Amino acid sequence: MGVGIAVGLSGFAFGVTSAGSGLTVPQTCALSLLVFTGASQFALVGALASGGNPLTAAAGAFFLGVRNAFYGLRLSQLLALPCAVRPFAAQWVIDETTAVALAQPTRRSVRIGFTVTGLSLYVLWNLTTLLGALGADAIGDTDAWGLDAAGPAVFLALLAPMLTTATERAVAGGAVLLGLGLLSVLPAGVPVLVAALAAPAALYVEGRRRRPAGADGLAGTAHDASGEDR
Repeated sequence: MGVGIAVGLSGFAFGVTSAGSGLTVPQTCALSLLVFTGASQFALVGALASGGNPLTAAAGAFFLGVRNAFYGLRLSQLLALPCAVRPFAAQWVIDETTAVALAQPTRRSVRIGFTVTGLSLYVLWNLTTLLGALGADAIGDTDAWGLDAAGPAVFLALLAPMLTTATERAVAGGAVLLGLGLLSVLPAGVPVLVAALAAPAALYVEGRRRRPAGADGLAGTAHDASGEDR
């Protein structure tokens, strides 16, 4: 509930930003109801606000939302929901529900965490989106309220305790450097996808570091086997 409320409140910022970029209240609400992934929504309206082509803006939002497909692959195993329920659950596969679900020890708690986070966040996000779009002029600058930082701050708070090994911390640090370094160079949504390359890069380095010991072990085993054969 805490995650749903904290992140859901940032829907104010989206509603204000979307209305300021020229979208109508129904269009703004439709984005939250149907897309329901804040980063993609902000990327779309941000590109439109800067005068970008609608197709380009939609492409950037799409690229940013691709990560949810990978979340779904993992959550489908953890949740093990009936086939009839999966299309509805897929609507709630986002950063926050994934982080809460992954932190749970049992399947029952995974389902509870996913459902409570998804439901509370979906309801509050759409409600605050509507209020933000209706009261855009009255709210003013959302940066002064800090609403735009609520979602990322909560997600980082959930992620940090899960980084328990040096490799995981290296992946996180590399992703931050890639994402921030390319933010002003690549179109919206692309830096996040490029940042995912930090994972295979860190794993490759880790594999190279461990390979000599493994190779020596294999060589010794082969030598012993050959001696026994003789």
